[in-house]
Amino acid sequence: MQFSLNEIADKLAEVAREAGNLIMALYDSGAFATTEKADDSPVTTADIKASEFIINELQNAFPDIPVLSEESSHEALSTRAQWSSYFLIDPIDGTQEFIARSGDFAVNIAYVEQRQPAIGVIYWPPGETLYSAIREQGAFKYALGEKTPISVRKLEDPRHDPLILAISRRQPRQKVMARIQTERDIHPLPTGSCSLKACFIAEGKADCFLRLGPTGEWDTAASQVIVTEAGGSLLNENFEPITYNETESLLNPNFFVLGDPQVDWQQVFVAHPPNFR
Repeated sequence: MQFSLNEIADKLAEVAREAGNLIMALYDSGAFATTEKADDSPVTTADIKASEFIINELQNAFPDIPVLSEESSHEALSTRAQWSSYFLIDPIDGTQEFIARSGDFAVNIAYVEQRQPAIGVIYWPPGETLYSAIREQGAFKYALGEKTPISVRKLEDPRHDPLILAISRRQPRQKVMARIQTERDIHPLPTGSCSLKACFIAEGKADCFLRLGPTGEWDTAASQVIVTEAGGSLLNENFEPITYNETESLLNPNFFVLGDPQVDWQQVFVAHPPNFR
């Protein structure tokens, strides 16, 4: 059975909200346990339960479309290479924020078609706010019962205006600031998960974000659609597009999320520097 992108997007939004309700019940009650994965990153029983719920819902609704979750087993590239489309999910983006009870975590679900994200849905459970975008149809925010189109902040003077930099509470700030080469004013905006930082840029609350360190393709796929449809971009640290499902590893390179396209971002950030650690 064939489904339109709009039909798929509607279902993804429904599933993301329901998964968010499940997550919030565990968050509010504290009824979850935390362990470490092989890479020493934390995972909670809430991550696992949300992942199982989302996978089950998507498989029931779209039985012919594979589902790949951060918290599920990952098929080899030889299998994944045969997929013309698939769902890519991060059941809780910002697990450390979930554990720290900051409220800055989100549910990420993307629909990837021909190795590029075509639909992105990001749900922020504590704020009951959904961000959604479909390729070539714009980006939107759903909050307080209203649907609002969103777009990146356009600067009056793209060459000189101060920039708002979304920055992680969990990453040493000096590592990010060392990659900035502009003399213009930079105003850091600390927040949580990668996807919420991307949404801040998509809706004009921040102008840029640099992620240094390990992430997976599930961390960027939904964000990429939303930011791109809002007029921005998501690029690797050499200012090239992120690719999906093309290597055995599902890890991302370091990446930028960038707002106003009139800004010469290569004059703001140092590209991948030699011997940088």
